Amino acid sequence: MGTGSTKVDRIITGANEVVTGITNSPGTLRRLNDVSIAVADGRIAAVETDEAIEKGFDTAEAEYIDASDSIVLPGYVDCHTHLVFGFSRAKEYALKMTESIAEIEKKGILTGIPASIEMTRRATEEQLYADALDRLQRMLRHGTTTVESKSGYGINRDDELKILMVNQCLAASQPVDIVSTFLGAHDFPPEIDRLNQRQRLGYIDELVTDIIPEVAQRGLAEFCDIYCDEGYYTAEEAKRILRAGIDNGLGAKIHADAYATIGGVAMAAQLPAVSADHLNYTPPEELSALAANGVVGVVLPALDFAVAHPQPFTIAEMVDRGVTLALGTNLNPGNWTESMKFVMVLACRNHGFSLEQAVLASTIDAARAIRREGSIGSLEVGKQADMQIVHLPSLEHIIYRLDCNPVSSVIKNGQVVV
Repeated sequence: MGTGSTKVDRIITGANEVVTGITNSPGTLRRLNDVSIAVADGRIAAVETDEAIEKGFDTAEAEYIDASDSIVLPGYVDCHTHLVFGFSRAKEYALKMTESIAEIEKKGILTGIPASIEMTRRATEEQLYADALDRLQRMLRHGTTTVESKSGYGINRDDELKILMVNQCLAASQPVDIVSTFLGAHDFPPEIDRLNQRQRLGYIDELVTDIIPEVAQRGLAEFCDIYCDEGYYTAEEAKRILRAGIDNGLGAKIHADAYATIGGVAMAAQLPAVSADHLNYTPPEELSALAANGVVGVVLPALDFAVAHPQPFTIAEMVDRGVTLALGTNLNPGNWTESMKFVMVLACRNHGFSLEQAVLASTIDAARAIRREGSIGSLEVGKQADMQIVHLPSLEHIIYRLDCNPVSSVIKNGQVVV
């Protein structure tokens, strides 16, 4: 029985390794042996030896959780998803293995973002909630405890708000933390001609003067995002929309340089945005600008894999320029990925991440991409007790075992939820 005055609720003990980044020491990954984790009131009270915990805390009523033959990691932070969408594009995806988009569309099959807009508009709020909850529960079983969830498949006021309200319902009804992002500028509404400047400007005006202020006033999102690339929004349009978000209290995020560089990343660095995502074509000087302004670079290995990207991102230049990197699944109808472990496997094999870089990018640095590094993403005293027990002998097996889910237990806010 412990002799300290602080009462602990749970003690995770016996792990082969406890693995964690450090909030105030970027780039550092600690691999600790012979330590346990004490949890009190949903937060981490200690990461110490059993002897120190017994001596320093009241452990009389603590539940002991045996992590023998396992490692303990922070819960994954999936900082880029499109969690809420209608139905599926499985048929389109399968056909793309052997056919071009033009050939598929000749068969009368709508593809890409327009297909997802049509399906999501058709789905009821109840359908969207049920399907997103199903995906979210699987993500939790894979060790993810915080998920950023974007709108972006409504592309009109009513359907964008519908998606954001699903985010709200998800946040209130299950243990995974939901960070809501407004992405009403994921594309242009299919009913307008994007090449018609009057119609194009009309939708942008509606976003800036009506929809973004309403989203902010109703507390439906924390961030405002935009797709800035050839064929979508220009850098100047993106600046206006993101600035409107900032003026209404929403942090700025940007999809940029996925297929071309048109100035979006340079603009995002100047704002500055919280994160810039994709970055396949970002030139070195703009990477330096991201680093200088503290903008997190979010890279998406599963997307590059799913679309057989013509220029997969590489991180050597990003690292050399000092960019803080985070990983996300980019879960969406064209890239149905629910496992951050799978993303780490791809990041290491295909994109030049070390194991240590991948772990940091999936935990503490992903938390930086959603302004949560002070409360989640690492196993440090005072933070939320969000962690996963992974039945593997050492950290190396996370990327070595390609196709399994080794998570045996997930603890969220100090409660065992898996």
